[in-house]
Order: sequence, then C-alpha cells, then structure tokens
Amino acid sequence: MTIKERMVKTNGINLHITEAGEGPLVLLLHGFPELAYSWRHQLPALAEAGFHAVAPDQRGYGQSDRPEPIDAYHMLNLVGDIVGLVDALGEEKAVIAGHDFGAMVTIHCALLRPDMFHAVMLMSVPYSPRSWGNTSPIEGMKKMAGNNEFYIVYFQEPGKVEKELEANVRETVTRTLYSLSGDALPEKRWRFLFNKGEKFTDTAYMPEVLPAWLTEEDIDFFTQEFERTGYREAVNWYRNFDRNWELTPFLSGAKIHQPSLFIAGQEDSVVAMMGPAIDNQEKTMPNLRKKVLIPGAGHWVQQERPKEVNDLMIQFLKEIWSIS
Repeated sequence: MTIKERMVKTNGINLHITEAGEGPLVLLLHGFPELAYSWRHQLPALAEAGFHAVAPDQRGYGQSDRPEPIDAYHMLNLVGDIVGLVDALGEEKAVIAGHDFGAMVTIHCALLRPDMFHAVMLMSVPYSPRSWGNTSPIEGMKKMAGNNEFYIVYFQEPGKVEKELEANVRETVTRTLYSLSGDALPEKRWRFLFNKGEKFTDTAYMPEVLPAWLTEEDIDFFTQEFERTGYREAVNWYRNFDRNWELTPFLSGAKIHQPSLFIAGQEDSVVAMMGPAIDNQEKTMPNLRKKVLIPGAGHWVQQERPKEVNDLMIQFLKEIWSIS
C-alpha cells in the first residue's frame, strides 16, 4: 500500500498531509504533542479497506505552517483548516476522526459543518457540551485544581512550558509516550494535577524498557520533528481555551447528531479525568453507535492497540457507507 505525502493549501496556510488509498474520504486528526505519524497504523489499514485516509500535520505541527500569533490557533481557525482541506481534496463530505485535542477539533467540525462531516469518530476525549455559564474554562480549571497545578493552566504563560519541553526533546518524547500509555507502572503514570513547586516535565517519567508498541524509530521521528519546530505553536492551542469559549456561546448545549463512535484506552488518564462526560455521551451524541474502552490501553490508543482500533473504525465506516 503506497503512502504519499504532499502539501495542501487551505484557509490561508499550507498543511502537510499523509494519505493512502482511494474511496470515501476519512480524515484523521492528531492531538498534543503528536503528528500525522500517530496514524501510521491506521492509514494503510483504512486504505486496504477501501477508503481514502488522510492525516494532516495540523496547524503549528510538523511540516505544516506555524503562524506566529497565539490567536491564530483558536478553534474556528483549526476548523477552517479542515473544512478547507476537504475542499482542496475535491470532496464535499468526509468522515472525521480525532484523538486528544484532535477530538476537540473533530467535535467542532461536526457541530459547525454537519453537512460536510457526516460521521464522527472520537478517541480519548469525549464530547462535553459547553454551557451558558459565566465562568471561563481557565477560571474553572483553577478552581478545580485548588492548591494544586492543573496542566492546562500551567500552559497559559507563554514560553514557560516550552522551555521545559525543549530542554531535552528526546527525553520529553519518550517520557510523554510512556507515562500516558497503558504500559506505564502505576507510580510512573502521568499526573494532570501536580504540586505548585513542580514543573510540568516532572509529571512524566522515563521507562526502563520501551513498551512493545513503541520503537526507537518512532521516538526518532517525533524527536526529529519537535527538535526542528519546538513546542510553542502546539502549546498555543491550549492558550486559546478562553478564546474558544468566547467565540462559541451559540454552541451551548448543542448535540452531535451524526453517527458516531467513541474509543479510548481503559487506562487513559483522560478517561479518569473526564469519566462523567464519557458516561453522558449517549445524551450528548444521540446517534452514538458504539462506545469502547480497550482494556490495558492508555492514552495513545490508536498506537498502542492498532488492530483493535482499526477493526472498530473499519466496521463503523462500512456501516456508514454500507460497503461490504
């Protein structure tokens, strides 16, 4: 199966995409701190099953453009990139899948352009509708954290966390991929809440041995890319939480009505953090076809358990398109 890479112009920027196959379009959106490479196991499997699978390095990541302003990374720009990508690929419709922060982009694509994105696959991060409340997300996170530090609040100060992440990129990559995986020892699991005196990089740990799903070549790839780009633009996505809230009051209480699929690892820290939203998804996504928590898997579910994830995705896609 041939996997191709190219640049595509969309929404005023250039996106680097990796693609495989022909047929109905399936978009795969990575999260933080990842790349299109995170979908390396899904691209050939989806192509083999009869789909045109496309994974972009999203705005600010990898070989795609990295605009300077922080507010270049608010949600409407991120959605605009993906809408423009569908158009640039010569299509009118797509099924969209997202992992981690990519799931949040997927959610907003589904809410804002249901005519284009007719089915949805979310991984790790569930849909949790915003409310009309007066408390901004960052203020709410500060209250939730109490005397502790919450990682998204910690990310708000420009330059602070980037300096930590970029001090030793290979170590950052290795710690992050290991500590959020289902293979991490309990005492080496990533902590989304930490003490005020700690750094963000203190919340993840080096493994004694790499998990079976993660190779030195994988670490080489992520390290090479983030050494080249740094982490500033990736973290800027998080610096728009309040801005996204200000831009989208009209989405308060909105439901996702498209056919949908949710997949997460049972050992995912995000599952522990967002359990109530996962439990509530049948209400917020009335056409949720299946909700699967994969035993033993952590946050990087499509990398840790590619066969199970591929089988679930392909079954869902074939049902959507009635492909036998």
